[in-house]
Amino acid sequence: MPSFITRKALSHDLKQLGIKPGDTLMIHAAVSRVGALLNGPDALIGAIMDAIGEHGTLMAYADWDARYEDLLDKNGTVPEHWRLHIPPYDPLRSRAIRDNGVFPEFLRTTPGAVRSANPGASVVALGAKADWLTADHALNYGYGEQSPFAKLVEIDGKIAMIGAPLDTMTIIHHAEHLADVPSKRIKSVDVPFATPQGVRWQRIEEFDTGTYLCPALDDRDYFTEIVESYLASGAGISGTVGQAPTVIVDAEAIVSFAVDWLERHGQA
Repeated sequence: MPSFITRKALSHDLKQLGIKPGDTLMIHAAVSRVGALLNGPDALIGAIMDAIGEHGTLMAYADWDARYEDLLDKNGTVPEHWRLHIPPYDPLRSRAIRDNGVFPEFLRTTPGAVRSANPGASVVALGAKADWLTADHALNYGYGEQSPFAKLVEIDGKIAMIGAPLDTMTIIHHAEHLADVPSKRIKSVDVPFATPQGVRWQRIEEFDTGTYLCPALDDRDYFTEIVESYLASGAGISGTVGQAPTVIVDAEAIVSFAVDWLERHGQA
């Protein structure tokens, strides 16, 4: 007889880690590490919604499965002869990037879920504050002040890393945006958008989240360093959800800690 981990058991684990009704919770999850789930990733989504209740909100980083970056030239431009072949970003239809596992795509396709308008920084959300969190997401500098990440900080949201590597904590990109460090790298690329009138290409600019923020941090796994240092200070909560090692942190506190860390270590 196979042994499964149930939605009810997962919800109990989350409550034991301090998740309560009304929480706004951003999830990074390696679902395979949670264990054999009865009903798969939907069991984890359901368990989170059970724990946060009708007034709570679940959020996840989606990005989008564009797969055309290798076609960009050094100026971030897509050659004209490729443009007709690249599917445009459509918040309702574009898949979440596969690099982040199955959880964001399962959440994206859950009835009632909504998604923000920025392609690379897009998030999906479900619950009471989902519309507010995803609304008016800036296209330029989509990890900055006009983003779901800033809103998560504003409302004292939480972040749960359920089996996910610490270096995937996306909100550190928000700290990168806020930190006052010299020589930040900027990325500018052409992005196609689906509109009622057809595909519209637009240039989008942001700090380069795909490499290192600035020369002083080159070749340094600083996302992991930041989160490990934060946890070592005694902040955050550690435990398990199912079989997955889990860390829960307060969004405002980790961003404040990360900004300070980046400003101390990111000087040239």
